[in-house]
Amino acid sequence: MWDPAALRQWWEYLSLHSAWESLVPDVVWAAVGPFVIWGQVLVFFFLFLVATVGRRLRLRRKYVELLEGVFQFASVKLEDPEDEQEALAEGEEEEEGLVICPESPRAGSSSPSGKFEFQDSLPYVVAGMRAVVQDCVSKSFSSAELRTWNMLSRTKRQRYLRLSPSLTVFWMWGFVIRWVFLMPVRVLLLAMSLSTLVLLCLAVGFLPDSAFKRRVNAWVVSWCFDFVAGSLSVVARFHNKENRPTHGIAVANHTSPIDSMVLATDKCYDMVGQRSKGILGVFMRALARSSSHIWFERTKSKERSQVAQMLQEHAQDTTKPPILIFPEGICVNNTAVMQFKKGAFEIDSVVFPIAIRFDPRYGDPFWYQDSFGAYLFSMMTSWAIVCDVWYLPPMRRGENESATAFASRVKALIAHRGGFVQLAWDGSIKLAQKGNALWREKQTRWRNKQQVEFARHLSVGEDEDAAQEGKEEREEREKDSEKDSEEGTPEDASREGKKEV
Repeated sequence: MWDPAALRQWWEYLSLHSAWESLVPDVVWAAVGPFVIWGQVLVFFFLFLVATVGRRLRLRRKYVELLEGVFQFASVKLEDPEDEQEALAEGEEEEEGLVICPESPRAGSSSPSGKFEFQDSLPYVVAGMRAVVQDCVSKSFSSAELRTWNMLSRTKRQRYLRLSPSLTVFWMWGFVIRWVFLMPVRVLLLAMSLSTLVLLCLAVGFLPDSAFKRRVNAWVVSWCFDFVAGSLSVVARFHNKENRPTHGIAVANHTSPIDSMVLATDKCYDMVGQRSKGILGVFMRALARSSSHIWFERTKSKERSQVAQMLQEHAQDTTKPPILIFPEGICVNNTAVMQFKKGAFEIDSVVFPIAIRFDPRYGDPFWYQDSFGAYLFSMMTSWAIVCDVWYLPPMRRGENESATAFASRVKALIAHRGGFVQLAWDGSIKLAQKGNALWREKQTRWRNKQQVEFARHLSVGEDEDAAQEGKEEREEREKDSEKDSEEGTPEDASREGKKEV
């Protein structure tokens, strides 16, 4: 039986009356408190429903459609002819295929007189400096600019806020909803969903290895990740499900740490990645108990060499889930695709390409923050995370096709389907920009290797020169000996002279 006194104390603690006594008068709290408390309770139960069964009831879609109407209203209020001209100019400069930089600065026209003047070279100097300072590769590692304001940030259109009173009201209501209601409830739901994921994965790990365990693991992983995605208001639209991976290797472009979570809501995957510590390490160990995930340490060459063999064995086993790999190896800001590393394409297995495209109007999932906590905080205060996922037809490497060519072919297909720009750059350049110690170590190793190769060529050249000199000396000695044999030596001449005497 419930004790009424204990229940009253619990309700007072839940209403945070003691915390608000020192901040607001009792009369104000008595009038506002019930609305705040019941508002939080209603929002929590609504988001709990959305997080668990919202995808099946299409509740998240209704929420996104409501936001779509608000954003269209804001875009109408903020129409600017200058921005439309800029958009048209950018569209004209777009190029197709593999490019070094799609936004290369161009020099202006030369002197109209047709004669060369000193100032004619200045536009080329300016264009070159712009290419160095504002290159498209660096832009791919920073948050992309939005064309319309989503009442969050990352756009110059915030300057129009003071010009539209109606937008100011919408922004204020949005701020209250996101920070007062959505963020606390999302944090609570995220903690609940992650705890559920760990417990259920550990429970599945105790089952014997069989087809029943694989079916249970597939259901648990999809449901738990859908629960986690619901806490962030993730709305994913999956297209061409007839091409959904069944085995082998699945490769996708990489935008954020939640890419694998989004894909796991529709299909169970095994993952490969860097072994981590802390809270993330707990999740990785729990997932490894329930299925055949591959976690390794990049700094240990022995483990890296074993990954290829483990991937080969995993891809050949049709009873295991497909293994998910992000060949770029780095997060890109949802506008371009970097060079694919060839490791996953050297394996003799079927490859299922997947293209993921996020809609940044509702929230930017790109991880550009310095810490994962700041990134998670920005996700919690966003409107939603909306994306489209395209399953592309499976592909195999050609008979005489190299792993690098196969990787480029798969990357081109993903970029075309997702509407991304193909950049001929390795994603490791991002590590160089941040001064990463791993990149410095790799750079030093490459420099030393190049110096050793250069020294080897020098030594080979010196050996060849010495051999050539020795050969010339031997030829000269042979010629001298032949000449002496024909003309005779001084000793022979003295002996002949004695005979004559």
